[in-house]
Amino acid sequence: MDTDPQENSDLLTVKQKSISNGNVPNETTKEPPDGGFIAYAVMVGSFLTNGLLFGVINCYSIIYTELQRTLQNQGVVNAESRAALVGPLAMGTMFLLSPISGVLTAFMGLRMTAVLGGSIATVGLLVSSFVVDNVNALYFTYGIMYGLGASFAYTPSLAILGHYFKKYLGLVNGIVTVGSSIFTVFMASLMEYLINNYGLTWLFRILAIFTFGIALCGLLFNPISVVTPEKPLKKDDPFKSLVKSILNVDIWKNKRYKLWALSMPLSLFGYLVPYVHIKALMKNHFPQANHNLPLQCMAAMSGVGRIVVGYLADKKGIDSITLQQISFYVIGCLTIILPFVTNFGLLVTIAFGMGLFDGTFIALIGPIAFELCGNVYAAQAIGYMLGLAAIPVSVGPPIAGYLYGIYNSYKLPFILAGISPLVGATLMFSIRLHKNKPNSEVNTNGHVGLDRRNFDKDPEL
Repeated sequence: MDTDPQENSDLLTVKQKSISNGNVPNETTKEPPDGGFIAYAVMVGSFLTNGLLFGVINCYSIIYTELQRTLQNQGVVNAESRAALVGPLAMGTMFLLSPISGVLTAFMGLRMTAVLGGSIATVGLLVSSFVVDNVNALYFTYGIMYGLGASFAYTPSLAILGHYFKKYLGLVNGIVTVGSSIFTVFMASLMEYLINNYGLTWLFRILAIFTFGIALCGLLFNPISVVTPEKPLKKDDPFKSLVKSILNVDIWKNKRYKLWALSMPLSLFGYLVPYVHIKALMKNHFPQANHNLPLQCMAAMSGVGRIVVGYLADKKGIDSITLQQISFYVIGCLTIILPFVTNFGLLVTIAFGMGLFDGTFIALIGPIAFELCGNVYAAQAIGYMLGLAAIPVSVGPPIAGYLYGIYNSYKLPFILAGISPLVGATLMFSIRLHKNKPNSEVNTNGHVGLDRRNFDKDPEL
C-alpha cells in the first residue's frame, strides 16, 4: 500500500475565478461532475478515438504481410525490415510528437487539437491509398502523417477525462482504452477481408472514412471551465512567460514523474514486436492455423484487463505503479517464451496472458500521470513520456525483422523484445525512493496554470 502523501490532482478544488467566454463571474468552487450526459458523451468520444486509432495500429501485422510480399516481388533488399518499419513509424511518430500535442492543447485547447489530429490522420490514410506500391512514400503518408494525426488526437482523448471525472477516473480510463481492444478484434478480420478482396488501395480508403470519425469525436472534447489564479503571477518577459506557460519545464522537477517517464521507453522497446511479427511467426510455426487468432485474443483480453484494472485503480490502497510493473514483468516473460512454443493451444493461452497485462499497463498510463502530476500537467506529462518512448517503439520491430532476415528465426528477436520490459519494470522501483509533495493547481482549459503561492515556497512541486 502506498502511504506517501499524494500530489493534489483535484481539478478544481481550489477556489478560483472561472472565465466563461471572456467573462469573469463570482468565485466558485467546482469539481468534475463524474456523470451526466455531456460527461458520458465525452467518454464515448474518447472511447471511439482510442478504438479507431489503435485498431488500425494494432492490426498492422495484416498490412505488414501484404506489404512484405509486395516488396519481395519487387526484389527489394531487406524487405522484412523495410515493411516492418512503416507501422511502427506511425506509432513512433505518434509518441515522438506527443509533447507537441501537449503544447497544442495549451495553445489551441483540447478540442481543436483533437479535431486537427483526426483530420490529418484521415488525409494520411487517404493519400496512402495512392502510393501502396512505394514503401518510401508510405513512410511519410502512413508512418508520419497518420502518426502525426494520431498524436494530436490521442493526448486530448486522455487529458479530457480528468475534466469530467474524478471519483471514477480509473474506471473511465479503463473503459476508454478498451476501445482499442474491441476495435482490434473486429478490424483484424475486416482488414484481412478488404486486403484479400480489394487490395491495400481500398483498405486505406475505407480506413480513412473510419478515421474521419476521430475528428468528429474531437468536437466533444470541450473542458467544462477555464480557471485563472486569484493572484496574478509575477511579471516577466512576455515571450518568456508564454514559453514557460506552454513548454512547462517544471514538470521535470517532479522526481517521481521523471523516473517513471524514463523507465517507460525501456519497457516499450519491444512492445510492438509481437503485434507486428506474430502473424509471420504463426505462418512459420503453424501454417494451417488461423493466423489472426492470437492477435484477436491479445486484443480481447487487453480489453478485459483495461476494464478490471481501471476499476481497481479507483480503489484506496491500490498502487498503480506496482500494477504496471507486474504487467511489464509478465509481458516480458511471455514474449520471450512465445517463439519456443510448438503447441497452438498453448500459444493462444500465452496470447490471452499477454493481452490481459497489455491492457493493465495501458489503462494505468492516464491514472499514473494524474497521480504524479495532477490534472493541469496530465496532458503534457503523458505527451513527454510518449515522446521519450517514440524511438524505442519505432526501432524495435524493424530490428526484429532485420534479425529474422539474418537468422531466419524469431527466437532472438522475441528474446530481446522480452528483456526490455523486464529492465524497465525493474527501474520503476527507484520511484519509491522519492515522496510526492502536495501542491495546489488550477485548471485553465488546456493552459497550464499553477498556484504560484505554493510553487514559490517549494519549486520541487
